[in-house]
Amino acid sequence: MSESDPRVDDLSRAVGYAFRDRALVETALSHASYANETDGSRGNERLEFLGDAVLDLSIAELLFEAHPDWSEGELTRARAALVNRAALAQRARAIDLGRFLKLGRTEVRSGGDAKDRVLADCFEAVVAAIYLDGGLAPVRTFVEGCFGEALAGRPRRDAKTEFQEWAHAELRRTPRYATVADTEKEDDDERFTVEVSIGDECWGVGIGRSKQIAERAAAREALVRSGRRAPLEPGPG
Repeated sequence: MSESDPRVDDLSRAVGYAFRDRALVETALSHASYANETDGSRGNERLEFLGDAVLDLSIAELLFEAHPDWSEGELTRARAALVNRAALAQRARAIDLGRFLKLGRTEVRSGGDAKDRVLADCFEAVVAAIYLDGGLAPVRTFVEGCFGEALAGRPRRDAKTEFQEWAHAELRRTPRYATVADTEKEDDDERFTVEVSIGDECWGVGIGRSKQIAERAAAREALVRSGRRAPLEPGPG
């Protein structure tokens, strides 16, 4: 991006923060696929690493202040629900972050600007850029604006725990999880396919880059079938 590139100013307006170091914006928006094609670097990956930690701290601080009566477990579940990949991608879409992304040819062809993984990683990189440019105060302002009322909600149990409690109460049975497919490809967002069953009946199927993610996805589908959650309802893993 050049000094006059309007995307820098557009992003500043989207996040509510005026960057002094415009080069940070360029790095934050550069996916590894684009950076590798242009200069051989890893793009926003280092910023993503830092942003993950800064975001965790900011969310933890805001939850801690907002809920003096919550236990450690409640705070932990609430933070996990707010910073998981799907939740961050949702916030990235809310500020239309995808239109600012700089992607390599392969990612462009595969619709990278719409992928949860790419959007969530870029969101974390932008958080890091704000932090490096202005410190924690503007990050806090940005996070409060993005997450809003979600910071005030009481955390619900993770999907596996919630489904197990429902199955015990309603069916007197314990759900079982089984891996039914594995592509064996590293960094494949759809590597594992997992089924959750009660007895001989399959209640849900989940897909993810790890068995744990796939199991949580299967539990969420099972909760929809049980009537405990609405389709596409956000929540902790």
